[in-house]
Amino acid sequence: MKSECHPGRRPGGRPSKEEAERLGAKILDGARAVFGTKGIGHASLDEIASELGVSKHTIYRRYPGKAALLDAVVGRDIARFRQALVAAGEAGTEPLDKVRRIARSYVAFGTARDYAAFYLSVNAEAAVSPSLREQLAIWSAAALEPLAEAVSVAQGTGVLRPGDSLLARDVLIDLMEGVNNRVRLAAGAIPDVERLFEDRWQVFLAAMSTPADPGR
Repeated sequence: MKSECHPGRRPGGRPSKEEAERLGAKILDGARAVFGTKGIGHASLDEIASELGVSKHTIYRRYPGKAALLDAVVGRDIARFRQALVAAGEAGTEPLDKVRRIARSYVAFGTARDYAAFYLSVNAEAAVSPSLREQLAIWSAAALEPLAEAVSVAQGTGVLRPGDSLLARDVLIDLMEGVNNRVRLAAGAIPDVERLFEDRWQVFLAAMSTPADPGR
């Protein structure tokens, strides 16, 4: 007599690789949502498991604790974020255009509601948690490497003023966060993102581009 099994599931009830991957993604999606709505400090693995309709042991088999789960959630986001920034840069035709496209991609991520809710929660808790603040700095440095590299190349070719590439990157990020905040906190109609971006891009060029740069 043949044993019955679910499609894609191995005999004996063990999940297939595809099922395991789907469950892993479900756990990270659920954890991200709970962290974003409850805050890192107030969210528990019990609550995340309940929200997902899985046992707490299902989560513990993958992650030893909340810190490891948070790191996995952020790690997946960083991979997606970096991939988007790299792709944006590769679409550029010259160094300054690459920086501009990467900055615009940064805004596209930063103005997404679900993304914003989660990271605003992380930033708020990092303000009062030295350990989380230190971890946030590590995550941010990894996520922003493509932008830092593009800025450095633009400086090397002379279209941006020479100097500390990380300082130039941070100035650009501060300006782009202004766009993000205008959109995130808009009480009425969503502002014109392209205009907000272009206004701040011109401010960046005024501060950081070389006088001979035709794109200024």
